[in-house]
Amino acid sequence: MEAFEYARPKSTQEAIKLLTGTGGEAHALAGGTDLISLMKDGVARPQRLVSLQHLMELKGITFREESGLRLGAGVTLEELIENAEVRQHYPALVQAAEGVRSPQIRSTGTVGGDLCQRPRCWYYRAGFGLLAVYKGKPLVPDGDNRYHAILGNSGPAYFVSPSSLAPILIALDAKLKLHGPQGMRELSVHDFFVNPKSENETEHALRPGEIVTEIFVPNPGEAKIAVYEVRQKEALDWPLAAAAVVLKLDGGQVQSARVVLGHVAPVPWPSPAAEGVLKGQAVNEDTAWQAGKAAVANATPLSKNAYKVQLARVAVKRAILLAAEDGQTARGDVVQSSAYPRDETKGEA
Repeated sequence: MEAFEYARPKSTQEAIKLLTGTGGEAHALAGGTDLISLMKDGVARPQRLVSLQHLMELKGITFREESGLRLGAGVTLEELIENAEVRQHYPALVQAAEGVRSPQIRSTGTVGGDLCQRPRCWYYRAGFGLLAVYKGKPLVPDGDNRYHAILGNSGPAYFVSPSSLAPILIALDAKLKLHGPQGMRELSVHDFFVNPKSENETEHALRPGEIVTEIFVPNPGEAKIAVYEVRQKEALDWPLAAAAVVLKLDGGQVQSARVVLGHVAPVPWPSPAAEGVLKGQAVNEDTAWQAGKAAVANATPLSKNAYKVQLARVAVKRAILLAAEDGQTARGDVVQSSAYPRDETKGEA
């Protein structure tokens, strides 16, 4: 790890000045569970780390019936999981946070950090850049792409968004508050994620010197909500595919639906096609399966990850059924290691 300055500001404004006031590269440090690993691997080389851990503006969880949930970006995943009001009104958000299996990461990793973490793509982590290019040639299409994107992967980005919380936050129409040198602005969680088209871009809509300070989640009311993940192992690992679903029912039929896939595209992936299948229908095995099929109808798997098409289809189906049951059953599946590399894309589940 290369030498760096360490700054511990006392306010958000001081943090922003420290992030923009260096002639070199400065990074914000929240829980550090991702950034420190990138620094150890030589992928990130900040000249200054600006700690956000003691900023009170980034703390706290509040819920109001009329406005919904306010999360400080510095709230840890463990604080989110243990909060009684979050557990009562947003159980699917708790389920998504519980998908982070490591107690150590839960205790230090933050809500804002989960949204801002960098891709787990091994080409990126090995120093080949965000778009994984070597001598002008993209490495992913003909390389080891088992865990890469099956949607939104027409190029040049092939990594998958690693955030555990983003799909359900997008499905719930959550918004972010960001502070930077030009002041404060609000942005939807959906618009926070960017599919980069060049190495000069990143996968987040953060401007230089800008930090995420708060997340606002509307009150879902009587909506039925669930998340569902398919992963290779129960221990610390990122899902192979995930889905978040929000259903509003009227007389047993779907009045409106939000379906957002995770870990299958460079950004969290809403599926209007799946939502269209559900609208006006009763939720049952058939409609859930048809919605799952619609969600991956335009998938373009790479040479070694066609198996993810079936996993994503199943994740959508089971998230829909789980939501209709008020999210009270199991949250996900573990895929046996012998199954995940196969290119089979058909089958019922």
